[in-house]
Amino acid sequence: MYVITVTFEILPNAVDGFLEKMRENAQRSLDDEPGCRQFDVCQSLDNPDTIFLYELYDSGGAFHAHLESPHFKAFDREVASVVVTKTVNAFDRLVP
Repeated sequence: MYVITVTFEILPNAVDGFLEKMRENAQRSLDDEPGCRQFDVCQSLDNPDTIFLYELYDSGGAFHAHLESPHFKAFDREVASVVVTKTVNAFDRLVP
């Protein structure tokens, strides 16, 4: 399995709107992408402007298909102006 983690820092006044769009992106990924197995959206308890994603895909190819999906591209464009930082990491899942 292929794991992606993403940490976003969002402008403070834009978190609610960002989360609305992120929830939609996560649900569309799960519903429309056969290779997307899990898509968790988390918010920091200490800093609510920090959003963390845990995504699980069948393969790197499935993740790259996600990046090319129309819903992801639209999400990425819509939130670009409120993202302060974005850090993406990829992992190989060794133990379920």
